[in-house]
Amino acid sequence: MRNFRNWEIWKLSRKFVVEIYMITKDFPVEEKYGLTNQLRRASVSIPANIAEGAGRQSEKELKQFLHIAMGSSFEVETMIYISIDLDYITIDRQEKLCCELNLIQAKLNAFISKLK
Repeated sequence: MRNFRNWEIWKLSRKFVVEIYMITKDFPVEEKYGLTNQLRRASVSIPANIAEGAGRQSEKELKQFLHIAMGSSFEVETMIYISIDLDYITIDRQEKLCCELNLIQAKLNAFISKLK
């Protein structure tokens, strides 16, 4: 079993989840079961899938869960842009979030490539 707790990608993605939770606190109440919930769930999916993949038997299975985490990261990115469209976040905040998310995506991609 791999120790995902020491992986920088897992730590970065956990930190990112906290930022998403803090930002979505300011979303309108009517978004509680909409965009707020979806954005939170998709962001949590990133470190959760990294951890789940680490607990799997093979590198092939790990890679599969890293791909799922990558998919979730693109889902989050899309919802960040939708949040801009709806004026729920500022462009400055969007740029900061997307910069952090792009780093997570690059590290996921590098990790996946390393496993091939």
